[in-house]
Amino acid sequence: MANSIVNTERIKPGKGKATPNRSLERGIAVLRAFRAGSSVLGNGEIAERTGLSRSTVSRLTQSLVETGMLEYIPASRAYRLGVPVLCMAHAMRDSSQVLKAATPMMVEVAMQHRINVGLAVAEADEMVYLESFRYNRRQSLRTVVSGQRIPMALTSLGRAHLATLSPEAFSAMMRILADKNRGRGWGELRRQIEAAVASVHDKGYCVASWQPQVVAIAAPMRFDGYAVHVLNVSIATPQEPAAVEATLAAPLMKLAAAIQARVAREA
Repeated sequence: MANSIVNTERIKPGKGKATPNRSLERGIAVLRAFRAGSSVLGNGEIAERTGLSRSTVSRLTQSLVETGMLEYIPASRAYRLGVPVLCMAHAMRDSSQVLKAATPMMVEVAMQHRINVGLAVAEADEMVYLESFRYNRRQSLRTVVSGQRIPMALTSLGRAHLATLSPEAFSAMMRILADKNRGRGWGELRRQIEAAVASVHDKGYCVASWQPQVVAIAAPMRFDGYAVHVLNVSIATPQEPAAVEATLAAPLMKLAAAIQARVAREA
């Protein structure tokens, strides 16, 4: 299934590594099927999203209900995420030294330059916002809900992440993205991704404009003990991307360096 979120490629465990637990992997795939805009799902919808059989999904959702990870809604014969999921999300955020260091500096830069500032990490073939501050004309900030997903292939955040992958991992992800974007002008999209990756390697950041009159610039950041985080700044403007780059690339790179220095200092 093209829209399956289950990774069906089997990786043989190396020496000293335990064999992956398939039941656990499938249970996690069921939980991943839930997201903003599709917070209530039936077994059929979960099966379609995960690529699992309906009988397998039925067994998994029953177990997840019994453990509290899902709640069953009799009236709609569907499920929603349970309270323990929220508890785990808060635990994840609370344990992140990167978020603790980055958040106040992101707010400061957003207000100073009257721009949007976001922080995201990769999850499968999408990027997930950890934090995002949106500057508006009333000189105040609004926060995009943490956990919001955006496309990896189309965005500066996603392309900056792709630039950090090993050649083997990059090729594997490009195959996934090609399949997902089949019929959507993949040839041109691939060219844009490769140009963005080259830009990150050359300048430390890349530029993208995938929404009308919105230009974003993103830079990857590495931290010991954490996945690669990607920082971006964006602005709604009729200006060409090159003009925005000339103005905002320096503040982005300065902020990225400051966040990395603070995390290293407080580690």
